[in-house]
Amino acid sequence: GSVAWLFERRGVILVDGDRFDEDELTLAAAEGGAEDVEQDGSSFRVTSAPEDLGAVRGAIETAGIEVDSAELTMVPKTTIELEDEAAAKKTLRLMDALEENDDVQEVYANFDIPEGVMEAVAG
Repeated sequence: GSVAWLFERRGVILVDGDRFDEDELTLAAAEGGAEDVEQDGSSFRVTSAPEDLGAVRGAIETAGIEVDSAELTMVPKTTIELEDEAAAKKTLRLMDALEENDDVQEVYANFDIPEGVMEAVAG
């Protein structure tokens, strides 16, 4: 909990970006009280206040849009970009180790690895 101030609790809903229209999703999400709709790769990411997650999900589903996932999570207030391959590798190994530890319940991070660096690290 020593770095909890770097994060804020948010409701996050993911919708398949290939199957559904952004304008239709944005309208439905706004009616439910969503704060933001943004493209995240091939998906749309809808964020809301934690207490509005159920209402936003309901409004999206009522509009006939299928929800891939909906959860309460911790979202970083700011991110740190890791452009160095060595630092990116170390960070990803640390994340894997933390996620595999049975005593760890949840892992949240505020790093962002550019696509080019991620490809080099994965390759």
